[in-house]
Amino acid sequence: MRLRLISLSPDLLEMEASYSGEGGMPPMHLHPSQSERFEVLSGTMETAIGGVARSYDAGSTFEVPPGTPHQMRASGPSRVRWEVRPALRTAEFFERMYTAPPSNAEEGAAFLGEFSEEFRLASS
Repeated sequence: MRLRLISLSPDLLEMEASYSGEGGMPPMHLHPSQSERFEVLSGTMETAIGGVARSYDAGSTFEVPPGTPHQMRASGPSRVRWEVRPALRTAEFFERMYTAPPSNAEEGAAFLGEFSEEFRLASS
């Protein structure tokens, strides 16, 4: 996945995500107090949101309410416009995750603890 920042304010983080379509689903996760809205610009996104699996094609939109376990992936090359409300520290989360990812389980646990208001693994 490649992310491009469109705008950032305390209330809203807007990004455009480009996916190659390779790889599986990320871990099931949730955002305790943030909502997400996605607009599929091209390609197809496969999602599992709140236990419901669904695919969205170009032109479709979908939302993830706060606290809802979810995961998604592209089923081929795809682009998505992505909004996160409120922004909190989500931009910093992604910047650090992709430029200096945790290198072991201990660092990973500390990283997730630091960003627990933005991202939590969902209980199985």
